Amino acid sequence: MTVFYFIIEFLCGSLMFSYWLGLAVKKDLTNVGDGNPGAFNLWLAAGFKLGLLGVLLDFLKGYFPLVVLVQRQLIADLSIATVAFAPILGHAFSPFLRGRGGKAIAVTFGVWSAVTQFKVSLVYAVILAILYVIARMVYKGENTPTETDGFMVVFGMWMLGLYLFFRAFPYYLLLLWLENSLLITYKNKGKLQVFFKDVYSKYWNRDTTIGM
Repeated sequence: MTVFYFIIEFLCGSLMFSYWLGLAVKKDLTNVGDGNPGAFNLWLAAGFKLGLLGVLLDFLKGYFPLVVLVQRQLIADLSIATVAFAPILGHAFSPFLRGRGGKAIAVTFGVWSAVTQFKVSLVYAVILAILYVIARMVYKGENTPTETDGFMVVFGMWMLGLYLFFRAFPYYLLLLWLENSLLITYKNKGKLQVFFKDVYSKYWNRDTTIGM
């Protein structure tokens, strides 16, 4: 049954609601911003109302039917790590977009809300909020570049692992976190490359030049 549930969850995750909502208002999200066909680009392209709807739908496809499977104990232990990862994977590599998908942030929140009764997703939200406040201070109140946003999402997810480890969450949730972290890192690899290149040129390279 684990394989069956995995397929169902993958298909749920692969439903690109935000992309389709964008098309409904004649906005192709793949041509907006960084080309990510997800809820945050929908927000950028069509405004906060439609963007919020996209966030909600992407969250819910990660939350349902996973929460039902967990609460009814249809999946447990290692199968949770497998099945819960499926909607995230489906969103990131949607067959409806020929394998192209979004960054899977909203779906990630939905999944962790389902498997931990919102505990871990709330912690991740707090981590991102703290990182955002720090970033706003660094950029002196100006909007943060998309590359910095990508770094915060990835760094925040890896930091979340410390919370899971020190709070002694079960091994299968640690495995789910590792899968999730690797995928989000991969989906943001382009932004990370630009971010670290900018940091190097701004700070490290400047320091070595002064030293010379």
